[in-house]
Amino acid sequence: MSMAAIEEELSDDERAGLELIRESGGIHQSDFWKKLDVSSRKGSRIVDSLADKELIQREETIYEGHNTYHLTPAPRDLEFSLLMAGDQLSPFIGDEEVDARSDAFSQWVMSLAYNE
Repeated sequence: MSMAAIEEELSDDERAGLELIRESGGIHQSDFWKKLDVSSRKGSRIVDSLADKELIQREETIYEGHNTYHLTPAPRDLEFSLLMAGDQLSPFIGDEEVDARSDAFSQWVMSLAYNE
């Protein structure tokens, strides 16, 4: 199952937890449940679920004199197929702006139409 499909099946609490971890870039579990405004027990269940689905990573640490976990987003696989149009690299990537009226762009679009 793809990561996107796994993320679609998350509960609202899991989705909020994953978003918090991604936006923060990393958070201690002891702060995680407080920011989500859930009990420590529910926060632990959310973390366990996200870790089991490999959406986050957790590392044991000491924070403010207590043992806890530091939660970070799991690295995501890059989906290079999003840069492709058929078997050709999309002209919409790169630093320069694409002129939709250019011959090169028109030829690229036509080659896609004929390849399908």
